[in-house]
Amino acid sequence: MARFVHREQLEITDYVNLPEPSARSVGQDGGETAAGSGGKLYRVVAVSFGLLCILQAALNISLRLYTFYSKTPDIELSCTNLTGDLRRELITFDRFSQQGWVYFRRSFYYISTNQTSWHKGRADCLQREADLVIINSKQEQDFTRQFNKVLWIGLTPKVANRKWKWVDDTPLTESYWSPGEPNGFEGKDEDCVETRFLDMENSWNDIPCTDQNFWICEKMIAL
Repeated sequence: MARFVHREQLEITDYVNLPEPSARSVGQDGGETAAGSGGKLYRVVAVSFGLLCILQAALNISLRLYTFYSKTPDIELSCTNLTGDLRRELITFDRFSQQGWVYFRRSFYYISTNQTSWHKGRADCLQREADLVIINSKQEQDFTRQFNKVLWIGLTPKVANRKWKWVDDTPLTESYWSPGEPNGFEGKDEDCVETRFLDMENSWNDIPCTDQNFWICEKMIAL
């Protein structure tokens, strides 16, 4: 019994007295190996190189941004001006729309709700800082027909040579006369023009200026 206890104590003593393993690598001659220190040095070099690359990239980006903004010092001012111009255009568009004007191809148009003579219709347009419409294209001609009204337009003959001209004194170069027009029907002084035959593209008709018609004003505004 005593011998057994002594053996167990001996085994415990041997276990306790075992030397702790060293954290360092030891060579055959008892010296430290270079594997541990070499690995640490490699990691330090790799991390340093990575940081250097990041620093170089950041420097390149900074130089590009500096060059861009130094060449465009008015970029913020330009954006501000653009915003201001757009705001003014929207205000102008809203103001004319509320007054009954219709926008089409860089012009505003006002179609009257009552009828009067050609001269009084034009006077109303001038009071609105506009004039009777000048039709310069097929698209504008089609536009005037869509309102389904017989309308005065800004065309009248010159007094001197009786050639047709627009209210801004430009000569008539593109016309949309109805067949047989202008004709001075029954010898009348038909010195004003209306858009009468609305189901036809060529809808113009000459008529006495004292007749009663609706009228259409045009006001050119660059938006």
